[in-house]
Amino acid sequence: MSQLDTVQRILDAAEVLFAERGFTETSLRTITSTAGVNLAAVNYHFGSKKELIQAVFERFLTPFTTSLDAELARLTTDEGSLQLDDLLQSLYRVALAGLASQGRDPKRFMRLLGLAYTQSQGHLRRFIVSRYGDSYRRFAGSLATALPHVDPVTFYWRLYFMLGATVFSLSSFDAIEAILREDFGAESSLEETLARLAPAAVAMLTAPVPTEGE
Repeated sequence: MSQLDTVQRILDAAEVLFAERGFTETSLRTITSTAGVNLAAVNYHFGSKKELIQAVFERFLTPFTTSLDAELARLTTDEGSLQLDDLLQSLYRVALAGLASQGRDPKRFMRLLGLAYTQSQGHLRRFIVSRYGDSYRRFAGSLATALPHVDPVTFYWRLYFMLGATVFSLSSFDAIEAILREDFGAESSLEETLARLAPAAVAMLTAPVPTEGE
């Protein structure tokens, strides 16, 4: 087995196990057993469990941010100032759907992202900010510019409300879609769900800001 094969097997096993069980609940021994490699291979190729977690996220975030940055650059060139709907379509249709075309499961990405918020992984936040902070600030800044009537604190909360709805809807997509089939006799693909999610996110971000006393 080549070193590249070993690295890929470790990353593939870690990605699935972290998404299913969580970061703290998944041991390196479980990962190496699933990958069919020895424990020393993780230390040799990654150094530690924290760095392995970061490498798992890197496989998602690099193509995700690359697609998002390219689409934002294209929209800016073509249309000048960006509209809110265009920004969210870039986030959902281009960046998330683009993961699937590159062999990365956006639903699993959302499960991992949700775990990053709910489990204590300060090292991961520092890694993401250091490596991908420019992309996040560029996107968030474009959103804020498109919402000049929303004050910074309200914008902060609405942004996280929107991200929370996105993470929950996609990380739980299979279960939610199963309920849809059972209760309504209907089905929805990931692409159709993303198309429905974008206008809902727009409404969440653009709701009137209550004035004092309301």
